[in-house]
Amino acid sequence: MAYHFDFAPVLEASPLLLRGAGVTLALTAVGALLGVAIGILGGISRAWAIRPLAGIYTVYVELIRNTPFLVQLFFIFFGLPSLGVQLSEWQAAVLAMVINLGAYSTEIIRAGIQAVPHGQLEAAAALALSRAEAFRHVVLRPALGKVWPALSSQIIIVMLGSAVCSQIATQELSFAANFIQSRNFRAFETYLVTTLLYLLMAILVRWGLAWLGRRLFMRSK
Repeated sequence: MAYHFDFAPVLEASPLLLRGAGVTLALTAVGALLGVAIGILGGISRAWAIRPLAGIYTVYVELIRNTPFLVQLFFIFFGLPSLGVQLSEWQAAVLAMVINLGAYSTEIIRAGIQAVPHGQLEAAAALALSRAEAFRHVVLRPALGKVWPALSSQIIIVMLGSAVCSQIATQELSFAANFIQSRNFRAFETYLVTTLLYLLMAILVRWGLAWLGRRLFMRSK
């Protein structure tokens, strides 16, 4: 029996899909900003063996990198309330994405910091740069420039992984797609459009991060 394609019910619900895509991008933006900030602190701590932060970050990185994101999300949303910590769906999704990206970006940034030649620090000292200036211009900026493509890819991976946040009723793109499909029963059309939206978002975010990388780090290479 031939299948009759009908995208009209999906297109009629496009405002809901676009709203869900907007929520996904907002989750990604907040998660990337805070996750990379955690990664910078972790990368420095591990690269320079700053105690006790290096040990804490080692445990944190191993715990997050060796457990599924879905389990981390469920622990935050369903487990923390047992300890009296109540979080909304949005807050739980953001926290899970921040924690997950923070662990992976820690290792990425650590590799970038360790790739900065020690001689550059000696040159900075010879030029009478303060420690803060040396760290910012000689260590952090070149390190981030080296690992920016890998960091960008990890941000996109986390964005795509945010689809599981629909399991706790976070109203992102996958949640919208599931809701629409449950009403129109056009699973193929609904998820095809959703797939294309994810693809478009990934391309746009990659372009945006590449542009940002050129603006921030081009002069440091």
